[in-house]
Amino acid sequence: MTDKKQMKSAARLYAVQALFQMESSGQTTEAVVHEFEDIRFGAVYEGDEMAEGNREVFRLLVGTAVNEQSRIDQMTDRALVAKWPISRIDPTLRALFRAAGAELVKGETPPKVVIVEFVDVAKAFFPEGREPKFVNAVLDHMAREAQPEKF
Repeated sequence: MTDKKQMKSAARLYAVQALFQMESSGQTTEAVVHEFEDIRFGAVYEGDEMAEGNREVFRLLVGTAVNEQSRIDQMTDRALVAKWPISRIDPTLRALFRAAGAELVKGETPPKVVIVEFVDVAKAFFPEGREPKFVNAVLDHMAREAQPEKF
């Protein structure tokens, strides 16, 4: 994997973490973006160095997820079964769907790339569970809605 690709992948993971943190703590977008870019990108925890994230991709995903949250949540709701609206799902998955939805509505990245990348993010958060398959199915539905011309 090239450094450029790795930095984009890291930015996606950080965007999910930032959106989760914003929802759980009530912090502003500006505060969370500042914290991630100044403290978490490339930080060393217990001897492990965190990846450096692509700042442009990170800001785009977090900003779009916040500014287009209603649209993205509605797309996510349509992809979920009726009994499980976005408000009832795990907050980590909710943050993931918002970050992925942001990238899908921007339309700059091929939908299949977005799906693969965010399924990998789901595997990082849920390595033993069924969530990655669930994420794949929901994102496929969302991608077909956001970018029907690419299917």
